[in-house]
Amino acid sequence: MVWDEQTIHQLRDLWAQGLSTAEIGRRLGVSKNAIVGKAHRLDLDSRPSPIRRDAAKPAAERPAPHARMAGPTLPPLASAGVPSFVPPPPNVQPLRTIPVAGPRPAPAPPVTAPAPRPVMPSAPIQARRSAPSCCWPIGEPGTKAFRFCDDASVPGKPYCDEHAKLAYVKIRDRKEDAA
Repeated sequence: MVWDEQTIHQLRDLWAQGLSTAEIGRRLGVSKNAIVGKAHRLDLDSRPSPIRRDAAKPAAERPAPHARMAGPTLPPLASAGVPSFVPPPPNVQPLRTIPVAGPRPAPAPPVTAPAPRPVMPSAPIQARRSAPSCCWPIGEPGTKAFRFCDDASVPGKPYCDEHAKLAYVKIRDRKEDAA
């Protein structure tokens, strides 16, 4: 915002009337923070804080605090930086445990080391051909008839010559097919 003489005059007048910075901002069409900053730069008189800091009320005017329940409290956390054992206050009695009748759980079986797995002989590895084979799928995957072409592939390609012609179509060929 550009602060011209007329706007600054309006700011000074509204400030002197005691309006809030938010109200001055609404009337001038700027934010409350813009008003606060400009008032500070113009060295206008400070406003009292909207937070009340009256003297402490006498005890007679204060509401009574909530009554605390007497009884045991939880021990402090170990990470609280206090000693790990804190004696209980004198008015706290230890809890009594009440035995509960019922079937006892069966003892857990002893833990033993797991039996070693038998080493299974691997399937015989077929000798690889000197030339890579075609990876073109033939048939429906998951059926017994499914297989790969397995003819010799074109060097640098995963397919044989016939399937490479299907897989690698030139862009202009695609455009001619679409017409």
